[in-house]
Amino acid sequence: MPDAQPPAARPIRSVAVFCGSREGNNPAFRAAASELGAGLALAGMRLVYGGGRIGLMGIVADAVLAAGGEALGVIPEFLTRREVMHHGVRDLVITDSMHSRKQHMFEAADAFVMLPGGLGTLDEIVEIITWRQLGLHDKPVLLCDVAGSARPIMAAFEASVAMDFARADAMALFELLPGAAATLARLGQLHRGMVPGDAERL
Repeated sequence: MPDAQPPAARPIRSVAVFCGSREGNNPAFRAAASELGAGLALAGMRLVYGGGRIGLMGIVADAVLAAGGEALGVIPEFLTRREVMHHGVRDLVITDSMHSRKQHMFEAADAFVMLPGGLGTLDEIVEIITWRQLGLHDKPVLLCDVAGSARPIMAAFEASVAMDFARADAMALFELLPGAAATLARLGQLHRGMVPGDAERL
C-alpha cells in the first residue's frame, strides 16, 4: 500500500554515510564513526554505505550492527578485495562500476552524511551536492565536522563562491554540523527530499 504522506512530511529512514576506508590519525574520527553508527541504529535509520569492513566504513557499520540496526553495503566488484567487503552485513549489493555504486547509494538513501575521509569521500559528497545544485534531488546533505575534518572542504566551497565560480546560495545546498551528536539530532528533525522525474539523467 502506498505511503499516504507526501515525501516532504516523511521522516528520514535511510542515511548514506560517506567516510574513509582508513581510520585517519585522530581517535576522534573513530569515536565519531562509532557514535554515528550506533545513533542511526537507535533512531531506526538504515545505514547505506560503501560495503567495506576496514577504516571508518567498517567502524560505522560495526556500530550499526552491534546496536541492532540495519545496513546496506554497496561495493563495486573490483573493490571487494581492496576495501575488504564486510561479510557481517547481510544486505550487500555488488555493482559493476563506481558510478553504479554511487547511483545505487543515492537511490537507497533519504539523506547523506559525510564523515572524515579521503579523496573518495570528497568525490562522493561533492557529486551529491552538485546533483542537488542541478535540481536532480532535494535530499538533505550534512557534513559532520569531527575535530576540524570538514574545514578544508568548507574552505574550497567558500573559495569557489569568493572567486565567483559558484553563487553564494550554493552554501545552502548542505549543512555543517559539529560532530556526530549534532548530526544525529539534525537527521531526526529533517524530512525526505524530493526526487524529480528527470533524475534518471544521473
